[in-house]
Amino acid sequence: MVLIRDFAIQGAQMLLVLALAPLLTGFVRKVKAHLLRRQGPRLIQPYLDLFRLTRKEVVLAQSASWLFRVIPYLVFAATWVAASLVPTFRTGLLFSWSADLIAIIALLGSSRFFLALAGLDVGTSFGGIGSSREVMIASLAEPAMIMIVFTLALIAGSTQLSTMTEFMASPQVGLRVSLGLGVVGLVMVAIAENGRIPVDNPATHLELTMVHEAMVLEYSGRHLALIELASSLKLILYVSLLACLFAPWGIEAAGAAVPTLALGIAAYVGKLAVGGLLLGLFETSIAKMRVFRVPEFLGVALMLGLLATLLRFVSGSF
Repeated sequence: MVLIRDFAIQGAQMLLVLALAPLLTGFVRKVKAHLLRRQGPRLIQPYLDLFRLTRKEVVLAQSASWLFRVIPYLVFAATWVAASLVPTFRTGLLFSWSADLIAIIALLGSSRFFLALAGLDVGTSFGGIGSSREVMIASLAEPAMIMIVFTLALIAGSTQLSTMTEFMASPQVGLRVSLGLGVVGLVMVAIAENGRIPVDNPATHLELTMVHEAMVLEYSGRHLALIELASSLKLILYVSLLACLFAPWGIEAAGAAVPTLALGIAAYVGKLAVGGLLLGLFETSIAKMRVFRVPEFLGVALMLGLLATLLRFVSGSF
């Protein structure tokens, strides 16, 4: 019975992030529309868009290989697994032994590699531009993410997310300068990885500015639906990661009774709402930067992660 309950809770975790990912995307769009004094799309519009795309016929370029057809499924699977490993409403889930920050970075890196490969596969100029820009951003974002992970691992004594979440929720963590540097760096990496303003604008298809959209221009139908759903899962992944590491309140401990998990789910939904509100407010208050300034932006995130790690080595109390 215990094993069945653990399987059910783990399945609920996977279905929860899958169901809430389009809702978070729609909520951010709604917040931005209200701040710009527009009506904006409905909250459920991302669900309707995905449903409409699944009903459309898939159109493939003549130069597309078999890899171009398989990549949407690989990207979706890798992103969904990575998002499901992040503790949302309870720690110590059935697959928590594999919920390692380094493993999550590896899954996201694999997803990014295949997506960039898809942009190059068809041979269009837009796909090549988007893939080269995506790899450039990844070459700067991943080292910054690794340095932030090292900082958190040195403080919590582990890279396993359940262990880190329990440590962050304990009173012994206190206020640390290294954690402050780490959370700012992680927010900057999350913005760049999700292609949000000021790094990229997911609502436009301009040749000189688009990064992510350039790689998926040749996709249609259910393939595009999987890519869009994976993009929403990536956004909810980073919001969940920030919530479980730096705002672990409301996350139930391992072994908690099933009825109390509803409180953890409610707290998680509230954190997503706060994260979506802050993201929408940030994107409406800042302009998109030039592509050539993105390395400077991610360089700051890398320096913050490096300073946090060095500060942790120099003084264990910070």
